[in-house]
Order: sequence, then structure tokens, then C-alpha cells
Amino acid sequence: MSTTVRLITLGCAKNEVDSEEIAGVLQRAGYQLDAHTDTPDVVIINTCGFLESAQREGMQVIREALQLKRQGKTQRVIVAGCMVQRLGESLQQLLPEVDAWVGVGQMARFAEIVGSACAARQPITDIQPPHHRWAEVTTRLRSRAPWTAYLKISEGCDHQCTFCTIPSFRGRHVSKPIERVLEEARWLAENGAKEINLIAQDTTQYGYDLYKKFMLPTLLRALHAIEGIEWLRIHYAYPSRITDELIETMATLPKVAKYLDVPLQHADAKILRAMRRPGDGERYLKLIEKLRAAMPDIAIRTTFIVGFPGEGEAEFQNLLAFMQAAQLDRVGAFIYSREKGTPAAEMPDQVPFRVKRERFDRLMRFQQPISLRRNQQLVGRTLRVLIEGYSKDGKYAIGRSHRDAPDVDGLVYVKRCTAPPGDFVEVAITQAAVYDLWGEVQQAPHPQERYTFQYEPLE
Repeated sequence: MSTTVRLITLGCAKNEVDSEEIAGVLQRAGYQLDAHTDTPDVVIINTCGFLESAQREGMQVIREALQLKRQGKTQRVIVAGCMVQRLGESLQQLLPEVDAWVGVGQMARFAEIVGSACAARQPITDIQPPHHRWAEVTTRLRSRAPWTAYLKISEGCDHQCTFCTIPSFRGRHVSKPIERVLEEARWLAENGAKEINLIAQDTTQYGYDLYKKFMLPTLLRALHAIEGIEWLRIHYAYPSRITDELIETMATLPKVAKYLDVPLQHADAKILRAMRRPGDGERYLKLIEKLRAAMPDIAIRTTFIVGFPGEGEAEFQNLLAFMQAAQLDRVGAFIYSREKGTPAAEMPDQVPFRVKRERFDRLMRFQQPISLRRNQQLVGRTLRVLIEGYSKDGKYAIGRSHRDAPDVDGLVYVKRCTAPPGDFVEVAITQAAVYDLWGEVQQAPHPQERYTFQYEPLE
């Protein structure tokens, strides 16, 4: 009888990809992946270590798995990923019942690791200096709907942002060779993926370590030629590396979704300098203007950090003023977390939590009417929508437009739609809310109009 494994994934989409690679490696080695059995032989937890809140969640999940072990419902608990890489030794002392501790970048070796953990009588540790080892493409076992996929194009980060711990446990930036990225994209497309979401700590740095030039435009052009792919979506673009070449490539390739996720973190010049981030609000406005001039229908998403050390009311007001001027489509925010080992943790003028929380609430409320206005400008226009399911009462199909990334953005609710999940339909927008849209399905476009967005540029 084969060994059953429950694989639990915590954290971001990059961790999701890692877990899919782990699952594929284990399945190929004969392990049975089963998330629903009450008595899995092995529980693997792929952790996130980015913020203190993620670490708390990880600790809770580990303790729940260890409780299963004490009850005799599982034999081995293996903890892997970012939190292990960041806090390994202290975790081992705190949770000695864990059978194996595995750092980042070990996906290709997981069959060997699980076998060793099952055979060992004492806990084992496999925490090496951060170095990513890419698993074989065809071993990846998809965990989400087949029509949308994340594709990790690099790992690690060379930036030295003062608030961020990622370089310390993910290592320096390492690009996946372009031939390997294309092989993975073809495999995803052959297995039903129509939307490819490109992810990395910094997608705009892709290729520089291997080819001595920023290769994201080249990669986009190569991916665009792959049959079956219909949307290419870029996440986590570093603002100072959004070049004219990248903008032109995005604007001229029909399959590249007119969408850009560019985490700005703040807009006040003093705070950005303290964060060791490039630019300022004025430069960011020029960048946004350039993007919208080239792609009038682009949706721009960003995230901000509120309550960074030294952020007074004046700096926060500068951020709000920038948001008013920028009229961004999608905005998320984080409350600054004082992470041990980062330069920002030792900075003076730490902001009290109650102030950080109050600013977070104010920022999100401030953005809501902006997002609503952006959505209202779409009423009466037509969007191409990827259908992903139906409401419980069956009245609406539920999907996403090019303006909506999986998991983080809004949805489009579609009347009079009978398309199966995974199909694209043209939708006339009839109603808008802060995050979501409503509409009615229209006749499918003529093939040569397949990638032509039918609505007027946003004002």
C-alpha cells in the first residue's frame, strides 16, 4: 500500500508553485497525495516566513499536525519552506516533535527527503544556503483550475529594501533559463492553461543574471507565440525597471493582458528613501501616465505599506494625495510589520500599532470611491471575461476580465451565460461596484477580433 501524504500550502502564489512541484515529485515516486484522509501517513507543511503574522499561522498549523501525530493519526510531520529557512534552529528547539525541517529550493529532492524522514528514528534537518533547484517541468501536479496557472520565472531578490526579509531566506535573484520557462509554459498550455500569470520576487529583473540584460520583453514575445495561451499577466514589477521596451512589448502583444502589478510601497520621498526604494510620487505619476498613454485600457495594481518608521501624518497625507492623483485601479495595503533582522526594525520613530491600524483603514476607505469610479467608467462597454464558475442559484456565471488577477482582484458576474468554466465570453457591463462588475453575455467575437478589447479608453 502506498504512503499517503497531505500537503498543506501557506503563503503566496510562489509557494503554491513550489507545492505543486513537491506534489508532482512525490506522485512520480509513488506516494499518494490525499488532502482529505483523516489519517495521512505524512503531513508536509510548506510555510511562509515573510511576516510575523504568517509565522503565527505557520506555528498554529504545525501544532495541529503534531496533535494528529500524538493521536496516532499520522506518522511523520515535515515542515518546509520560508519559515524554516528563516527561523530553522529556533523552530527545532521549540518543536522537537517535528520529524524533518527542510529549507527552500529543495522541491526536486522531496521524494528522497520524505523517504529519509520516514526511515529515520531522529529528526532530520535539510537547511542549506538559499539556492533554488528547479524541478522537472512535467512533474508539477496542478492544484487549481486547469485554465489558469502561475509560472515562476525566477527566485530570490537582489534588492535591499529595509523592511523586507526575503533576500535573507530566499537568496539572491536566480532566473529560470528561458528554454525551461518556455517548456513549462507549453506544458501548462497543453494541459489546459489559457491564462499564465508570471510571478517572481521581481519579474522585471528576469534574465539579467543569465543573459546580462533584462529579458522580460524577450520572454513575453516567446510566450506569446505558444499555442493555447490567451492571457499573459505580469505580477510584481519593480517600478524603476519598467522600461520603454517593456511598455512597448506589453502594448503591442495582444495576448499580454493590459494589467500590471507594480508594488510601489509608498509615495512620500522621505519614506521611500528610508525604505531604500526608488523614485517618489512625482516619478510614479509619470510612469503611470506613460503606461496609460501606451495602453489606455491598462489596469494598474499596487500595494502600499502604512505605518513605516518615520511616517507622520504629513507623509501619510502625501501618500493619499498621490493616490488621488494617480487614480489607481487596484490598491492593497499592508500594516508595517517590525521584522527582526531588518534595518527598519531598528529605526527610530516606530509608529504605534493603533496609528498604523487607523491609517490602514483610512487608506482603504480613501481608495474605495476611486476604484468605484474606475469601474463605473466600464458600464456600457464590453469586456472579454474568463468564466470560472457559477453562483449557487445558477443565475450568474462568475469570471474575471483582463483587469482582474486571480485571488486578489474583483469578479465579473454575468447574466444569460451558459459557457462552461474555462471559456471566454464577451460581456456588456451593466453595473459596477467598488470591486466587482455585472453584465450580460454578448455574441462571441469573430476569430480575428479575439484579442481586441471592445471598450473606450479609461478617462
